Order: sequence, then structure tokens, then C-alpha cells
Amino acid sequence: MNNLANSKDILLVTLNSTYQHAAFGLRYLFANLGNLQDRTQILEYTIEKNPRDIIEDILKLRPKIVGFGVYIWNARQTMDVVSVLKRACPEILVVLGGPEVSYESEKQEICEMADFVIKGEADFLFREFCKKILIEKSIPTGKFISGPLPDILGIQSPYRYYSDADIKNRVIYIEASRGCPYKCEYCLSSLDKSVRNFPLASFLADLDLLIQRGTRQFKFIDRTFNLSIAISSQILQFFLERIELGLFLHFEMVPDRLPSELRDLIKLFPNGALQFEIGIQTWNPVVAKLVSRKNDYAKVAENFKFLSEETGVHTHADLIVGLPAENLESFALGFDKLHELKPDEIQVGILKRLKGTPIIRHDQEWQMVYQNHPPFQILSTKSMDYLTLQKMNRFAKFWDLVANSGHFPEFTKAVFAAPCPADNFSKNESVFWKFFELSNFLSHRHPQLHSIHLANLGESLFLYLTEILLFPENSAANIIFSDYCGKGGRALPGYLKPFIQDYVFRPVAKSNLQASAPERQSRHQQ
Repeated sequence: MNNLANSKDILLVTLNSTYQHAAFGLRYLFANLGNLQDRTQILEYTIEKNPRDIIEDILKLRPKIVGFGVYIWNARQTMDVVSVLKRACPEILVVLGGPEVSYESEKQEICEMADFVIKGEADFLFREFCKKILIEKSIPTGKFISGPLPDILGIQSPYRYYSDADIKNRVIYIEASRGCPYKCEYCLSSLDKSVRNFPLASFLADLDLLIQRGTRQFKFIDRTFNLSIAISSQILQFFLERIELGLFLHFEMVPDRLPSELRDLIKLFPNGALQFEIGIQTWNPVVAKLVSRKNDYAKVAENFKFLSEETGVHTHADLIVGLPAENLESFALGFDKLHELKPDEIQVGILKRLKGTPIIRHDQEWQMVYQNHPPFQILSTKSMDYLTLQKMNRFAKFWDLVANSGHFPEFTKAVFAAPCPADNFSKNESVFWKFFELSNFLSHRHPQLHSIHLANLGESLFLYLTEILLFPENSAANIIFSDYCGKGGRALPGYLKPFIQDYVFRPVAKSNLQASAPERQSRHQQ
């Protein structure tokens, strides 16, 4: 028998992609519930959790209202939960919110199952919905609820609702602003009218409290952190004054906007303290214009040169495969140009059709075909067929495992220095085509892209060096040994034992780089 003392009238529920990602949006809703907070509880799960177990937890708390945060990564799993919940206990009011259900809502099966859907920023709308149900004892008219953007000056901050366990074990998301001034057609932020900034003094006070509680890694979700140079400079100065605590800071940056005021501050941060996510998306000016993406490529190149040569910033650059008018050859050219700028990582993403984005205007002319379920990836275009995009899916995965991961730096240097195994002299200077050939090789050895053990991957790379690039076995073994055992302190794998003598496993001493930097980023800084 459930104890009524443990019941909650309102539950805020979401399924995170992994445990380390905390539900930032739910904490905003909770922070702005006012006197309804005591009647509310947040429940967080991962997308791997059995829906029946989630529903069991929900029903034990006897809620009247259950709000689900729906995103592209959890939409299918959330639909499974909502479907069973409404059949098991139809009197519970299910209300959906989040970017995945805020657009094209009327066409979605999950929205049909739910009782209500709140579109857009719901900081205040959810509170008013709950007040109407629980206090005014009335039911809103109409399933779909929307309203004006909340006054950002009145939004209560969510940061106190990160628990000590969150701070110790999870990514701590923060934002100094909402919105984006740019109109890139593949991005939901293209629908924003303007950028709205939170009051800086109270925001910095919240950050100070988080630091006092032990937070050392901060991930800003602002789309354009460096849009306002005055604000971003003050935030960087705030962190710089506390940097001796071993902080690690992630920002999304406008690629071509890095004036001297910011440069002077950035240079003062120690190696490994800053990570910049820099969205390039395409290096093809024709494609960029087609999707309303603005890049000053000369300034972008200049900024990357500065970051690479004069700072210890970890740079993470993004490219998108499958944009209208982009073909494999033009993507390869752009990839090579970006690689020349020496970002620490290049994230190769496959285009997704986010609901509400204006990229659908290209569907007919460029024959854009997307899968009809999350994550709505592009399947084929006029200039990239299905088989090409499948190869690029694998390229993206293997690039992440081999190059981005930092596990195999000596191997990647060796591959990029060797001639391209493809029978085409023009590709010999191309990093993209060299890795494309490696990706094809790895695809045959690892047809399932998930759960590839690092030791097995290392063996495949050893075989690529010896069988495809015709490296002497001793040379290839030394390269893989240096990557796999030299820095990682790992036991010698069997395929290297005939070539490596007198190896003794020893734990690797801790790096003197920024203490709070994630392990992956630290590998690039060593």
C-alpha cells in the first residue's frame, strides 16, 4: 500500500540520453512553480530504462499531473512510456513539453496520446497550467497551450536544484542568454526573434554558489556565447579569478567573432581549462548561402590560427553531412580546409530535420528524404544518395573513435603522412579521402558500429597499416604500441607481443593539466 505522505500532485519526468546529462529544462520548470514546489517531484531516467519500471515509479507517487520533457533523443522512448501510462491510469493528466513537441505538434502520435501539450518556453506556462488544474479546479480549453516568451528578468534560476550528487557526477548546464540572431535553416534557433540575456549580476552569483558547492565543470548552452563581447568578457573574467580551483568551461562560439578583448582574456587561461564548440557546418559558400548560414571564412581561419598557436583552448569544430547542394567531393574539400586549421576535434554530424525548421523548403528541389522517426536523419539527397550517406555515417563514427578520441594520435599522423591507398593521385594530399579509405576498411571488420572494444580497434588499425598501407610490421607495431600502451598504461595486447619486447605495465602518472578537464579533452592537450 502506498503511503499518501509520499505522494506528489505534480511529477516532472524525462529520459536523458545517459545518466551524466542532467535535465536542465525540468529544473527550470521546478524553479518557477512557486508555492506548488512542495507538491512536485522531478524524476529522471535514461532512455535505456524499462518503460514499465518508470510507470511503476510514477504510480507509486499518486500524481494528478505528469509533465514529460520531450527531445529528439528521447521521443520514441517517451512515447512508449506515455502510451502505457495512459492505458494503465487514464485519469492522470499527461502534459508534454520540449522542443520535439513544440512544432508540428498536431501531426505527432505522442501528442495525440497526451492530454495537453505546451509549446515553446514553458517556465511560466507550466506553472499557470498546474495552478488552473490544482487550485482553480478547472480544465484548460484546448489541448495545445502556447503563450508569449517569458520575461527573462522574471525567470527564477534553476541552479540551486542541482543536487550534490549532480555536481559530483553529472554535466552541469548553465545559460547566460537565450535565443540566437542567426537564421541557419537546419537549426531550431533560426526561429528565435532575438537574444535575451539573464541579469548578469545574479547569474554570476549563482555560478559562485555552484563553485562553492564543488562544481568544477560548466557547460554553457548559449548558442552564441561571444555575441556580446561585454557580457562574455565579464563571464570569462569571473572564471579567470577562480581558475586556480581547476575549472573546465565549455562554450559555443560564433566562429568569426573573436576580437582582441576576448583574445587577451582567453590567452590567460591555462591549458585545458577552456573548450570552444565552433559550428562551421559547411565550408562551401554556395551551400552556406542556400541554408542562410553566415561565415566569414577568412576570419574563421584567422581565429583558429590564434586558438591553435597562442592558447591552450580545446577546439571542437562541427560539420554537417547532407545539406542541400553538398556532395561528397565538396564536403571533402571543406573537411580538408577545416582540418588544416588544426581543431582538436571535428565533429561530423549527419543532417537531421528538426521539427519547425525552415530547411524543409529545399525538400523538393534537392530531393531531401529523411527517415520518418527520431532522430529524423537525412537518407538521401539529389547530390548524395543513400549508399553515400551510409558511408558517411560510418566515417563519422570511426573518425570519432580514432581521431577525435585522442587514443590514436601516432596512428592518425602515420595515415595522413602516407599516400592515399585509393588509385587516385589527386587524393594524396587529402586527409578526408585517406580517412575515407580507412573507414571503408574498418566497416568491413566492424559492421556493427556500437560496442567496439578499444583493443579490437587497435588491432584493426595495426592490420590497416600492414595490409593496406604496407608498413613493416615492426614499424606498425611501434605506432600502435605508442598509442595504446604508451599513454594509457594498458596491458600489451596479444597481437603486439611478437614485436614488443620487455614491456612492463606501469600505471600512468596523472597529468599536470587542468584538474577538472574531462579525460578525452586532456588526451588532446598532452
